[in-house]
Amino acid sequence: MRKLSMNRDWIATARTLNEALPYLQRYEGATVVIKFGGNAMGDDDAMASFARDIVLMRHVGVNPVVVHGGGPMINDMLKKLGVESEWIGGKRVTDEATIEVVEMVLAGRVNKRIVQAINAEGGRAVGLSGKDANLMVCEPTDPKLGFVGTPVEVDPFVLERLAESETIPVIAPIGVGRDGETFNVNGDTAAGAIAAALKADRLLLLTDVPGVKGRDGNWVTELTALQIREMISDGTIGGGMIPKTETALSAIEGGVRAVVILDGRIENACLLELYTEQGPGSLIRQG
Repeated sequence: MRKLSMNRDWIATARTLNEALPYLQRYEGATVVIKFGGNAMGDDDAMASFARDIVLMRHVGVNPVVVHGGGPMINDMLKKLGVESEWIGGKRVTDEATIEVVEMVLAGRVNKRIVQAINAEGGRAVGLSGKDANLMVCEPTDPKLGFVGTPVEVDPFVLERLAESETIPVIAPIGVGRDGETFNVNGDTAAGAIAAALKADRLLLLTDVPGVKGRDGNWVTELTALQIREMISDGTIGGGMIPKTETALSAIEGGVRAVVILDGRIENACLLELYTEQGPGSLIRQG
């Protein structure tokens, strides 16, 4: 009985690999930017699973670029240090004391944890922030928010050199100002700007929901940029999905072939999106 069950498992595995072949060929040599965040970052098993996905992508010829967030970790550290936060319109005011903590947590603790996880699975990852090699030059998003930045220049040179050496960059969303200031950048915004600079084939925005909801309340598997604009305009898309879809639109306008908003809580979400016929998220393209 056990042998029969194992044989069935092997057959299913072989069939899955066979069905993945066209997609493996399709993405060989492609650049895929992945925004990693949400609950998976705080779970060791989920982190290891994500790392294995990234290593596998690299081994089959994809050039993965990981951009991460870390809001909950920042909140925890600010609380431990007794640094009070002020909020305007749902956004944290980032003063000098706060930006020091943000950089320490994102470019230090969080970034190196992801790098370590990828290396532990047999990959070769290097941690960066947007300040390294002037990767991400920013201007203030709003003077009232302090050191919160919007990328205005992204230089992909260092990322292209890393791709040539089959090294996986893991990027903390910390930018540099024209006068050397340090800026905190929204993780999705940073990922979108980096993907556009690289003319990435795919930008995968991992989140905690299955994708974009349509007017009927069901999750939509494929959308055009025009449909996204209409859904934002009529209120179908609201709340926290607005900045994600706006990031998708900016990335597509910047030259990214397609953006996928998908549930990062699903095991192997990235692999399912790239290497199966029906991925688990909402795909957005120019259309």
